[in-house]
Amino acid sequence: MSLPQSPSITVEFLSRFTASEQFDKVFREGMGLVEETANYLDGPGRADARTLDRNGAVAYATESMRLTTRLMQLASWLLLQRAAGVGEMRQDEVLKERQRISLADIGRGHELTGAEQLPPALLDIVERSLSLHQRILNFDTMLGLTAPEAAPAPSPVMTQIDRITAVFGSGRG
Repeated sequence: MSLPQSPSITVEFLSRFTASEQFDKVFREGMGLVEETANYLDGPGRADARTLDRNGAVAYATESMRLTTRLMQLASWLLLQRAAGVGEMRQDEVLKERQRISLADIGRGHELTGAEQLPPALLDIVERSLSLHQRILNFDTMLGLTAPEAAPAPSPVMTQIDRITAVFGSGRG
């Protein structure tokens, strides 16, 4: 449970935080990971995916969707914090936009049939995105935007991805 904070204290802390070297490092890492992922999925990842059998291909497609969903949510969070920190957005606008970003439900997901076939390059990007996700969750909690004990609500997107994977990954589709 977080203590009530006055908006001016929160905004002041947020602008100091977003001007910090720590935030800048995470921001650059996050945006770099988005670019690296796009380059991989549009380039070497296509070739890697062609070498997989049906289960591997479904696992690859599912993990790619999870990864891109995760990275888009993380990039949205980073851009929102930066905009708030430099005064481009008011506190009420930040809180409204923050509700559209879902950090709690973009984690690892369930085990996939065929996951043992996933290319090492994809697995490396996935692990780094999960590490970034954890750090951003910690920042979000520190900034008082998420209660640390809040249970994540199930994501409609991730639930649908899991359903599709269950059908096509099981050989029934």
